[in-house]
Amino acid sequence: MWIDSHCHLNHKGIAEKGNPSALIDGAYHAGVDGMLTICCRMSEEIDVLREIANGHDNVWCSIGTHPHDAGLAQEKTFSVDDIVAMAANDKNIVAIGETGLDYYYDNSPREDQKESFIKHIKACIAADVPMIVHTRDAEEDTIEIMREYGAGKGLKGVMHCFSGTQWLADQALELGFYISFSGIVTFKKAQELRDVAKNVPLDRVLVETDAPYLAPVPYRGKVNEPAYVAHTGAFLAELYGLEPAEFAKITTENFFRLFDKASLV
Repeated sequence: MWIDSHCHLNHKGIAEKGNPSALIDGAYHAGVDGMLTICCRMSEEIDVLREIANGHDNVWCSIGTHPHDAGLAQEKTFSVDDIVAMAANDKNIVAIGETGLDYYYDNSPREDQKESFIKHIKACIAADVPMIVHTRDAEEDTIEIMREYGAGKGLKGVMHCFSGTQWLADQALELGFYISFSGIVTFKKAQELRDVAKNVPLDRVLVETDAPYLAPVPYRGKVNEPAYVAHTGAFLAELYGLEPAEFAKITTENFFRLFDKASLV
């Protein structure tokens, strides 16, 4: 039924819920047919993520550097060509990211974040795979860079764990991007985000957990896991005035349209 379009199966914070295989199996029994597990540090994670994805027919992975880690010397060693080659040589690497800008935490210098973001955009265009964008308190710079380096060049992707403004959503949609909602949309004080969600066209919406973070109601405050994407999906379905099964079908089709290297066959 559902696809979790963004989770972190290798994250130490999720280990208490079980090993990746147990989480994948639990999600399947909760109606989650597949999931995309996301890379944040190429230098440390890509081999583990590839092993997980290559060992399960319904799991795929990405390759990239999170903006929090953009300043790390070991992440800067990866070139555009390196990223493109790795994406091309593994059928289960279906996306590049997560990348972007995070000015809320500023864990890496902003110039390093921008340079990393641009590198990922160039790699996405060269490899013809989608980009997974993380942006927080950096809406204008994010869109400016996406427009300058990606507009009209075949760049495609998703604004993951969307929690931004209507302006950001509109700009991303204009660039052809999809919008993915996490458990945040179920939170009591997230009415502004729900208002944005209602304006996202049905053919551009995705659902995700961002596990182990941001568990949806009724699990808020607990460790998140891919199985819980069904709760976020059902909540959004009601917001759109649809039955959960219909919304699951729509978001699953959207996922495979965007991440066209992924397949359950």
